[in-house]
Amino acid sequence: MARRAGRRPPPSPLAQRAGVDAVRLRLPGDGAGRWTTVREHLLERFGSAIGADRVEAMLAEGRFVTADGPVGVATPYEPGGWVWFHRDCAPEAEVPYPVDVVHRDERIVVADKPHFLATTPRGRHITQTALTRLRRDLGLPLLSPAHRLDRLTAGLVLFVVRPEDRGAYQTLFRDRRVRKEYEGVARCDPALRLPLTVRSRIVKERGRIAAEERADGPPNAESRVELLAQRGGLGRYLLLPATGRTHQLRLHMNSLGLPLLHDPVYPLLLPETAADDWSRPLQLLARALEFTDPLTGRAVRFESRRRLAAWPRGTD
Repeated sequence: MARRAGRRPPPSPLAQRAGVDAVRLRLPGDGAGRWTTVREHLLERFGSAIGADRVEAMLAEGRFVTADGPVGVATPYEPGGWVWFHRDCAPEAEVPYPVDVVHRDERIVVADKPHFLATTPRGRHITQTALTRLRRDLGLPLLSPAHRLDRLTAGLVLFVVRPEDRGAYQTLFRDRRVRKEYEGVARCDPALRLPLTVRSRIVKERGRIAAEERADGPPNAESRVELLAQRGGLGRYLLLPATGRTHQLRLHMNSLGLPLLHDPVYPLLLPETAADDWSRPLQLLARALEFTDPLTGRAVRFESRRRLAAWPRGTD
């Protein structure tokens, strides 16, 4: 295996599989005296998770590769080296809704994501994501997201076509130079005076589904809430986040006593199956993105073509 000095990883020798990149693994730099071969390291690293027999089978199939080719039984361990492989993916239920494209040029793709489809591979959602579908369907293997949208939220997501442009678009979101408009449906409270701005401190702990609002520090999340229309005890709301904390809009609506319709987490964490009930999509839509393109200098605005099921067209 060729030794790699420097911190930037070399390009993967493995092609994408159904739009999913191979896993990239760096061999620990302090492992020279602990492992003689790459095989020994892989068995120790993954044996307890997937079983030593499965690791051996993947080795025999040539599933683990270095820049110099498949890892063999005697491939020497080189600290700081790179190994790639495609993980075994558990079967995933296909999300039966398309990812629409509202804009595409040589720099960006603006996708209109459906409910229940993750933005990028993560956890148990690997092949059923907007990124993998777009890479496959548009023939853009280097496509990458400039930001993310919750799996249960529908609407606009910006993807970048060329890796060298990704930083410019990610910086827009990091520096809050993108105006994001969301639409939500929740019950209507005539006693609540709108519009108003909600500010709170939101903390999301790793491994927990729900984020929470805390009073142990300064606010780090801000949202403006406006009532657009009301009928039958429900309200259609315009939600304008000034920040981008996890589940921010869902938490802020819940804190107003107006949890979004069909939210499986707030105010009460429901069984996991509730988050996959396609008959009850979370009534939250990322309906618009507006910004000055960092590469062209043009002001642009993109709008979703979707409508929330609880507020169909013609009922405004």
